[in-house]
Amino acid sequence: MIVPYTELSAESLTAIIEDFVSREGTDYGAVESTFAAKVSQVLRQLENGDAAITFDSETETCSIVPVKPS
Repeated sequence: MIVPYTELSAESLTAIIEDFVSREGTDYGAVESTFAAKVSQVLRQLENGDAAITFDSETETCSIVPVKPS
């Protein structure tokens, strides 16, 4: 299920994004970025519609996934 990021509290949204960027294997390109910059980048992707937050009710977990352009 897609969860609109605008329906989350600021605290919940920040926690989800911080969890996502702290996972190993997340690729942000050839240039190293600070943790805060990565969080800002993911937030921009959510705002631009390039990424979405998903919730799996079976595992009760959230993730952030890329959105394919239509």
